[in-house]
Amino acid sequence: MSGQRAGRVARWKARTAELVAFARGLPEQVPVLRRALQHLLRVNLLDCATRLAAQAFLSALPALFVLAVFAPASVRNGVVHTLRRELGIEGSAAQSVQQLLQTGHDQETSFGAAGALVTLLSATALSRAVQRVCERCWELPKSGTRIAAWRWLVWLLVWLVCLVFQSSVRDGFGAGAWLGLPLTFVLGTVMWWWTQHLLLAARVRWLPLLPGSLLCGVAVVGLGIAARVYLPKAMSHSVGQFGPYGVIFTGLSWLIVTFAALTLSIALGRVLAEEEPVAEWLGTRTEPGRWGGRRL
Repeated sequence: MSGQRAGRVARWKARTAELVAFARGLPEQVPVLRRALQHLLRVNLLDCATRLAAQAFLSALPALFVLAVFAPASVRNGVVHTLRRELGIEGSAAQSVQQLLQTGHDQETSFGAAGALVTLLSATALSRAVQRVCERCWELPKSGTRIAAWRWLVWLLVWLVCLVFQSSVRDGFGAGAWLGLPLTFVLGTVMWWWTQHLLLAARVRWLPLLPGSLLCGVAVVGLGIAARVYLPKAMSHSVGQFGPYGVIFTGLSWLIVTFAALTLSIALGRVLAEEEPVAEWLGTRTEPGRWGGRRL
């Protein structure tokens, strides 16, 4: 018996070594995979995702609350519904958010338009972070502040409005998943297609941005499904273990996963946009002397 067990262990080790050798040689055998890995290392995926998640949590979520405070009751309910479905906030945590928004609405005169404006302007830190990620993925220099400033605020406002209605879109406005999933894919694709074009200051034409935008649409759909399956249990476990801080830990971790998937989609979209025959169809022009790189 011991000899048979040793033989099985030896076979498993041999198969594992073969798989490792195959995985190591795969980038050399598949050029597009090699270029994708090189580009992801250059983009620094985890660093970008962490920065975006931190900015979203510290600046964009407060701006979302401010938007809801000054908006009608239907919008406030939409914010609570979005947080419940997208971040798994349920039970007492959801009631606390509802109470916070209602209290803020009752005291909106003391908060004032000036305070709301300051909060929104501070939240453009997320817009700037998204712009830097797009520029890093496309290897473009930073835009001048004069060119980009208004784009930061416009993108932030559109993104916040999309967040308010995102859960309704996922539900197909009451029709169910058969309509909600295609609508979510279309909304995610259009949003991130427009995002790249806007924040890159139109330095990249629309068509080369399409592959990454389609990947973002797929990522948004997949993340929505995963959130509904995973987040409620994870959030409940985290709250039970860490108390109110559990909401912060789990929510921030999920934001990192979300922005990692979106950054990965944009980076891979750039690589795909430069591959034949996709590049030929998109009209991508080659710039000699780069690793398959192209200025578009």
